Order: sequence, then structure tokens, then C-alpha cells
Amino acid sequence: MKLTKLATVALTTIAVSVPVAADLVFPSLSYRTGPYAAGGAPVADGYADYMTLLNERDGGIHGIKTSVPECETGYNTAKGVECYESTKGDGALVYQPLSTGITYQLIPKAAADDIPILTTGYGRTSAANGKVFSHAFNFPANYWTGASRIINHLLAENGGSIKGKSITLLHHNSGYGKEPIATLKALSEKHGFDLTISPVDHPGQEQKSQWLQIRRERPDYVLMWGWGVMNQVALQEAANIRYPMENFIGIWWSGTDNDVLEGMGSHGYKAATFHAVGNDFPVYDDIEKYVVKRGLGAGDGSNVGSVLYNRGLYAAMLAAESARTAQKLHGTANITSGMMRDGMEALVINEEVMTRLGMPGFGPSFSVSCENHGGPGTAAIQQWDANDRQWKLIEGFEAPDMDVIMPLIKADSEAYAAENNIAQRDC
Repeated sequence: MKLTKLATVALTTIAVSVPVAADLVFPSLSYRTGPYAAGGAPVADGYADYMTLLNERDGGIHGIKTSVPECETGYNTAKGVECYESTKGDGALVYQPLSTGITYQLIPKAAADDIPILTTGYGRTSAANGKVFSHAFNFPANYWTGASRIINHLLAENGGSIKGKSITLLHHNSGYGKEPIATLKALSEKHGFDLTISPVDHPGQEQKSQWLQIRRERPDYVLMWGWGVMNQVALQEAANIRYPMENFIGIWWSGTDNDVLEGMGSHGYKAATFHAVGNDFPVYDDIEKYVVKRGLGAGDGSNVGSVLYNRGLYAAMLAAESARTAQKLHGTANITSGMMRDGMEALVINEEVMTRLGMPGFGPSFSVSCENHGGPGTAAIQQWDANDRQWKLIEGFEAPDMDVIMPLIKADSEAYAAENNIAQRDC
């Protein structure tokens, strides 16, 4: 990290004289090209715009400007690893890979390089065990908690019992799509529903056989772990067979504006989410004033307020607040990636913090600890209203069934530790 002149930096009640870094570096492993570009671009825009807002409105974070160098991955694992290797020496504080495949490859590298990874709503779920995964974080929610939250929604709709109900999991045939299977199997044993697994090969345009089976068996509910064109095709196929949309529920990567905007066929479709929808928050007034009107927006402005833009903005906020926490924790604004890791492990996000940031109610309250790098797994349920052409929250942020999830996290993370000769940390 390059250094400039000495400056006095006030951190809450602490005033220290430190060498001020040229910037706080938050690399963006984006994918604006390739088969999933329509999803990757809005996330990258939201991430960059929030960091620009901090620079233009606040002068950075405690007096140090942020920098967001983008490296194009094309949602390709090998390219993602190349991006990591080519940018890690530039003072990178944290990586958010935006890909489960890339995440799996970076977890051991990041631990060796003392650079944390944050995978909000994706990645390796068992990384929530901080005793094993010292440098991987996935707060505030993950695929397993998302699966449980969806099942809790179905339980609430059915008076607390879904025994005998049939549920089909339509999933992207990748590490990402396979993530919820173990959790759903455990939940099916607990609640007595019948589970059918239906994989869809990349990129997801061919789903005729899967939907013929769904039409024939007519499951009570269909859950979807899809991405990109797979989601759009699935929703069209569901409409073609007149499957009831209110019984079709996706994970957050299957609940974007890209998936539902065409026609009325998607009306009533639902998805889990770990952040709010829309742009009715004070932070958007600031983005308009300090970023958009100054011509500093990362995109053309069309993505502002969309589901995926919100996701990128939320991810940037979590990174920035982690950096702010690290600065306070270590008494210096000029933090290293190792200090950033400490800040992430001490992060507290509550409604007071969210209100201060102009994002009241934007996400759940949570805290991180040495033992728990994943937070409480709290998530909400949104539903598409085709008449108003917008997503609406129909259920607030609620906790999943951690009695089922925690043993799964423990077993998977401890198996990883044994396979890789990792000594668990004493928290």
C-alpha cells in the first residue's frame, strides 16, 4: 500500500498520528461480460457507487479515500483466481468474489495471504464456522439459512405443518446450485415433506425434461437455485404449464428484476432476500446528489434501485463498515488486510448503524464473532407484483432453523479441517 504524508486521524475518541494510505483498496471481481453479465453488472455498479459516495460525501473512511479496482472474471473460476493474484499486492483489504466457484478456490489462498473474503449470500456455507475458516466470512445469510427461511415460509402458509407435501428443488447443476441439498434433505426428515432434486445444466436454457416432470408430478412447491437465463426460462416454463406462481420460490439469486420483468407470467412469484427492495432510502438521495449528478456513476444509472444494485450497495456497505470497525479497533486509519479481518470479526450492524448510513430497515441486525462468521442467517421473503412492476417484501427478516443448520455447518467445516490439516482456533 502506497503511503503519503503524515496526518492526524480522529477515530471516535482516539486521535493518532499515522501515515495516511493513498487509499483503502476494495477490489471488485466483477463480471460485466459472459453469460451472467446481466446479473453481474448491477452488482458491480452498486458496489462502486457506494464507495464513490463515501469519497465524495465523506472524504472516504476516516479521512482515507476508497479505491475499487475492477477485474473482469466473466464468472469464470480460473479468471477469478487470476484477478485475485494480479490485485492482491495492491493493498487489497477484502475480496468479494461474487461466485461460489471462485470462492472455493480463494479460501485457502486468502488464509495464507492474510486477506479476508466476504461472500454475502453465496460461497461455502460452512465458512460460517470461524474456528476453522479464519479468513472467510458469509454474513448475514447463506444458502442453507436461505433454504430454511423458505421452508419456514411454507410452514407458516400451511398452519405449521407441511407433512406429506411434495417439494421439487430445481437447481443450477454447479457447486452453487447443489449447496442447499443437504439442508433440504435434513428439513424434509424433520418436517415430513417429499423432496425431489432436479438439476439444470449450465447455462440453463434447456429445461424441457425438468418441466415435463413437474407437469406430470405436480409438486406442491418448486424451489429454485438458478442464475441468469436459467431463471427466465424456468419462469416461462412454469407459466406455460400454468404452475401456480405463488408456489414457486427462488433463492435471492433467482429473485432479481432481470428474471421477472417480461410480461405478466411471473406475477406472484416469490424469492428469499437478505436486504430490502426498492430505492426509498435516504442513501439514494445522496447517491443521486454526490454520484449520479456529478457524472461519477459506475453505470448508465438504469440499475440504481434494482435488486442487484441494492445487493452490490449492501455488500459495499458491509465492507466499508468492517473497515471502519478495524480502524477503531486498531487505532489507525491506515489498516492492513489483517486488521480488516479483525474488523470483520468484530462487526456489529444494527438499526442505529443502518439509520446513520441512510439505510434504515435495509437489512437485518446482526453481529459477528470468532466462532460465528455468518451472523444469524436472517432473511425475508419478497414477491413480484407484475401490476406495479416491482418486488415487494411480504415477510420481514426472520431467523432460520439453526437447530438443523448448525450441526450441518459443524460437520462440514470439521471435515474440511481434517482434510486440510487445519488446527481449529480457540475462540
